[in-house]
Amino acid sequence: MNTPRSRWLATLSVALLASCSHAFQPEAVAPKAPAAPSVESLFPPRFGTTDVPQRTPGSIRVATYNIENLFDDVDDPALSDRQEDIDDLKPEGQMDAVALAIRAIDADILCLEEIESRAALDWFMSGRLEDMGYAHIVSIDAGDERGIEQAILSRFPIVDSKNWVQRPLGGVHPEKYGTGRNWHAGKDIVFHRSPLMGVIEIPGAALERDEAYRLRVIAVHHKSGRHSDYWRDREAAGLLEVLTELDAGRDAPPTLILGDFNAEPGAPSVQAYVDHGYTDLFADNPGPDTRWTTHESGRRIDLILANEGARAAADPDSEFVFGTPARPSEFSWRELDTFPGYASDHYPVVVDLRPARAANAQAGESP
Repeated sequence: MNTPRSRWLATLSVALLASCSHAFQPEAVAPKAPAAPSVESLFPPRFGTTDVPQRTPGSIRVATYNIENLFDDVDDPALSDRQEDIDDLKPEGQMDAVALAIRAIDADILCLEEIESRAALDWFMSGRLEDMGYAHIVSIDAGDERGIEQAILSRFPIVDSKNWVQRPLGGVHPEKYGTGRNWHAGKDIVFHRSPLMGVIEIPGAALERDEAYRLRVIAVHHKSGRHSDYWRDREAAGLLEVLTELDAGRDAPPTLILGDFNAEPGAPSVQAYVDHGYTDLFADNPGPDTRWTTHESGRRIDLILANEGARAAADPDSEFVFGTPARPSEFSWRELDTFPGYASDHYPVVVDLRPARAANAQAGESP
């Protein structure tokens, strides 16, 4: 039967056989560090764009990327039973593909989600991203039962960092999760994965200005699952409460809240940030929806939200979602868990900030 699905299967079989035969040739040992950014694959990107825009002089590039289960090959004795991580090693080909995407977007500040630990991150970066200039890294245990956390990689000093592990968010978990049993029933609702804050100081010389610029970034990874709306709502309210406490008695610094929200822009958990004065920097982008899709499911759930200070610095038309090879729509992740060129089920989301825009706007000048 010559259906699209059968054609995909035939193509995949040929590709896997070719890659395996190549792997058994002793002289064909691929270097860990990719020579140049590329997204060529038998399964091309279905979402985003592969055309990376040039940045304006005096700008910094900020990105968020859920790189899907970056686990190393070291067993974590704290994880067992259904959370056991011994078989969760991210395949080498997927890590190489993630590195290619990171090289392609070339962000100055990069927030990552689904990192097992700082040790796993260092292990992944060794030989792949060591020359990218990420001299400043923060990755702190987030309290997740699977052991995953967020990380911030920066070419500029991270002068402060913090998270709020197991912070109570008010209320307890309901008895039911959809129509099934809720494993957390009756327990206090806390951050499932604590947001990670980093305050980054960018030297004026990097921005073609006299003064340094401080940017606060908060990497989030809200609870997943279609029946977890109640939990995401509490997480959003909890983070906004944290920010209110941090900024009490002072003007809030330029701030970006970015990461995997596990909710689309119209969801109450996202609207809570909007109601608090944050702007979805991708909300008004024209063009086909697929260009702005951030997850293989066809949803836009990886977001960059900016408060007034950061929004004023955002470079117009700099936003993009970088597309990487994607599963054919005929297959679910259960049927085709990986393939040559596959990196993650999420895609990098990127924006440029040009602080001179904000300064000029305050002075009444044209940016």
